[in-house]
Amino acid sequence: MNVLLVYAHPEPTSLNGALKDFTVQRLEAAGHNVQVSDLYAMNWKAILDADDAPQRDNSKPFHASLDSKLAYAQGTQAADIAREQEKLLWADALILQFPLWWFTMPAILKGWIERVYAYGFAYGVGEHSDSRWGERYGEGKMKGKRAMLMVTTGGWESHYSPRGINGPMDDLLFPIQHGVLHYPGFDVLPPFLVYRTSRMDDARFTETTDELGRRLDELWSARPIAFRQQNAGDYEIPGLTLKDDVAPGKQGFAAHLI
Repeated sequence: MNVLLVYAHPEPTSLNGALKDFTVQRLEAAGHNVQVSDLYAMNWKAILDADDAPQRDNSKPFHASLDSKLAYAQGTQAADIAREQEKLLWADALILQFPLWWFTMPAILKGWIERVYAYGFAYGVGEHSDSRWGERYGEGKMKGKRAMLMVTTGGWESHYSPRGINGPMDDLLFPIQHGVLHYPGFDVLPPFLVYRTSRMDDARFTETTDELGRRLDELWSARPIAFRQQNAGDYEIPGLTLKDDVAPGKQGFAAHLI
């Protein structure tokens, strides 16, 4: 299988760097093909702007989505965007690895998503009508592929528990797992999480890599998170709210899980 690891940490000798190296070695030892997009090492341009559509009409104001759509359709995108899109199409599985900074991903990884997820590539695809509202949330170009987050944080696991001060980790990651990954069609696996990173000694690192190794071995057999699919009958279209008889009494993120 082909695996794309998009890695966002500025220090190669960090815990994240060691986990990235372990991941590549484990997957390759199992016979998989791995590509790594090391965003800091690549000096990835994080800002979505007019330079991403170099052949756009400069006499008109820059329109992020429409200029993205035209550049993708005409094959005139910035070269770095096109290369990352090719990697995504090549991959059978995507791993996004990052430290949790201020309750979300680092800006450089957010910029990778904003630029690579072009209109017509990751969104704005498929029929939009009274019976379907595009190919998304379980459909789209990434359908049939798997994805997983690898996330580290300095906080304790209890800080991210259902009653923890930081809020439940599942809720914090919902916009990424449901919005960034499930939206274009990925089957999203439960995340691999490492807490209290400043308390990592040799024994705990061994325990962590042992668990990570098991998760990587199960990349194609583990059960994905049971997100509801948009066009499978649970949602009113085009309003895109859950039908009254679906998950009655539930609201918020939990209502969108089966």
